[in-house]
Amino acid sequence: MPNKKSPFSALNEKPGISPPEIINAIAVEHIKKFRKIQPSSKELVEGILAGNITALSRAITLVESINSAHLTKANEVINACLPHANKSVRIGITGVPGVGKSTFIEAFGKQLTSLGKKVAVLAVDPSSTISHGSILGDKTRMEELVKDENAFIRPSASGETLGGVARKTRETITLCEAYGFDTIIIETVGVGQSETAVHSMVDFFLLLKISGAGDELQGIKRGIMEMADAIVINKADGDNIKKANLAKVEFNSVLHLFTAKKSGWVPKTSTCSAITHQGISAVWKTITQFLELTKGNNYFFEKRKEQNQYWMLETINEQLKLNFYNHTVIQQLLDSTKKAVQNDEISPFAAAQLLLETYFKK
Repeated sequence: MPNKKSPFSALNEKPGISPPEIINAIAVEHIKKFRKIQPSSKELVEGILAGNITALSRAITLVESINSAHLTKANEVINACLPHANKSVRIGITGVPGVGKSTFIEAFGKQLTSLGKKVAVLAVDPSSTISHGSILGDKTRMEELVKDENAFIRPSASGETLGGVARKTRETITLCEAYGFDTIIIETVGVGQSETAVHSMVDFFLLLKISGAGDELQGIKRGIMEMADAIVINKADGDNIKKANLAKVEFNSVLHLFTAKKSGWVPKTSTCSAITHQGISAVWKTITQFLELTKGNNYFFEKRKEQNQYWMLETINEQLKLNFYNHTVIQQLLDSTKKAVQNDEISPFAAAQLLLETYFKK
C-alpha cells in the first residue's frame, strides 16, 4: 500500500526505493564534513593557483556573498590573485532570448578547447522579481562543454543588479584568470541594460542575431550596435541560410553608418550555425585579428586601464548603497517612510533626502 504523504508534499515517491549501493555512507559523511569546513583566504588562493577547481568555486561563492562578514576575506583572496590575473582574453556575448546564446557558446567553447585553450564561461541568469529565484540551467544546456576538462561553466544569479550582470562578475574574472583560464566568456541575460555593464569588463563584444526577427534595419538598439565589435547571425542552417546571408548584408550596411571606433577596428558581420558548427572557427579568427590590431596600437591595454577605473567607482557606489540599507537606523525608518510616501504624506524626493540626511548624521 502506498505511503501516505502530507497533502502539502509535492513528492510522490514509490515505496521500496532505497539509495543505490554505490553510495558509500562514509564518503557521504566525509563530503558533508568537508563542506562545513571554511577554508582560510590563504588556502583558497593556494588552491586556485594550484589548479583546484573546488577552491575556485568556493572562492567565487565567497566573492558573490552579500554577507558583510565575508567582504574582508573575499578582498584578501582577490588581492592575492590579482598579480596572477590579466592574462586572458575576455569576450562578452549578448543577444535577445532565443537567439541561441548557450548553444553558440558551447560550440564556440569546444572550438577553443580543441585549439588548446582553457575556457571559463560566466553565465548570468535573470532572477525573478517575484520569487527572487534563478533557474541556473546553463550547465544543463551546455552538456558537452561541461564535461570538457579544459572548460569551466559558472552560472550566477543576477540578483537585484539591473540589466542582469551578476554583482561580482568582474571579481570572478580575476579569480578565473589566476586559476589559469586564458579565455573568459561572459554571457549576458540579453535584456537590454546588461550590454553596457558587460562591455565595460571585456576586450571583445560579440552580438548574436538571428534572421527574420524583423529588426535587421532597425538594428535592435543603436547603442548596442555601436558597442559590438562583431555581429554574428546564428542559426544559418537548413532553409534559413539564404535569410541569414541577406541579414548579413543588411547589417553590414548599417554598421557603415556608425562613427569609426577609437580602436581603429572595423566591426565585421558573419553567419554561423551553432548546430552544424559552420562558421564557428571564423568567429575566433575575427577575434584574433581584433587582438592583433588593438594590442599593436596599444588600445587593448588603455581600455583595460579605463575599465579598472570604472569598476573602482562602481564598487564605491555599490558599497555605499549596501552600507545605507544595512544601517540599523535606516532599517528602522524605511518601512514607515515608505508608507508615508504611499499615502502622499511626503514626496518621494523629500523622503529620500530625509533618509540620506539621517544616514550621514550617524
